[in-house]
Amino acid sequence: MNIELTHSDLIDLDLRATDRRTAVRSLAQRLVASGRVTDLEQFLTDVESREQQMATGMAGGIGIPHCRSSAVTTPTLAFGRSAVGIDFGADDGPATLIFLIAAPEGGDSDHMAVLAALARRLVRAEFKRTLLEAADPAAVAEYVREEVKP
Repeated sequence: MNIELTHSDLIDLDLRATDRRTAVRSLAQRLVASGRVTDLEQFLTDVESREQQMATGMAGGIGIPHCRSSAVTTPTLAFGRSAVGIDFGADDGPATLIFLIAAPEGGDSDHMAVLAALARRLVRAEFKRTLLEAADPAAVAEYVREEVKP
């Protein structure tokens, strides 16, 4: 994958949303602004459809909303950090680290590769701690690009 998975414009270290849909919309708007999503409403419908199949909250304060969508131009990862936590359906409570994975329709292998690479990193306390403590979106984007290589 030659295109960068994420960049600083796709990182929100002060995500102010208080619910799942608002958080996803806020991150998705960054994808639209960066040209990686062409139709916000179609993309949000596709994310919600995936969310209805199974909650995307993981233990340890992680939310990974994701989908394949005809509105996505290139595999992309947006990241938001919430001080208050957002319910993504995890048994242990709300998510403070939210990763929105957007994959083009038909991009099955890219989508799964990003998910798998991210999941491998999320079991490491150091990865989560770095994201929780980071103060600079550009540094977060670089760190995620280095760590999450599908």
